[in-house]
Amino acid sequence: MNEIDARDVQILNALQGDGRLSNADLAEKVNLSPSACLRRLHLLMQGDLVAGTHLVLDQKAAGYPGTAYVFITLDGQDRKKLDAFEAKVNLVPQIQECYLLAGQSDYLLRVIFRDMEDLERLHSEVLTSVPGVSRVQSTLTLRTVKRTARLPL
Repeated sequence: MNEIDARDVQILNALQGDGRLSNADLAEKVNLSPSACLRRLHLLMQGDLVAGTHLVLDQKAAGYPGTAYVFITLDGQDRKKLDAFEAKVNLVPQIQECYLLAGQSDYLLRVIFRDMEDLERLHSEVLTSVPGVSRVQSTLTLRTVKRTARLPL
């Protein structure tokens, strides 16, 4: 992590809480002049600590009320099979996250879906159609208790 001071931490925490804060509101929250706040923010954005910014949409309001966590096991772990699977995953917008694992399964996916037919289509037409996939095991969520992208600083 780049060298940041307590004021930088205040700025980052404020923006993690509300990324739409105007510079004037942000400056007021962290007790800086707007020009000093903007200067610090530009320096923070140029470093490697800030990976990007994005707008978080409500998943249900966007028409995707369902979430499944899907464990994928491949029939081998050679680079060609991993690359083929990862290339396919990157083409499917409903696959929100994908992690290569150490353990029983090879990948863990977070998949969003409209209804059970949509999930079944994703399972049969997308996940199991990738050459090398030997097992797909899904766990459905009942409700989201906590979900955050906010990092403790």
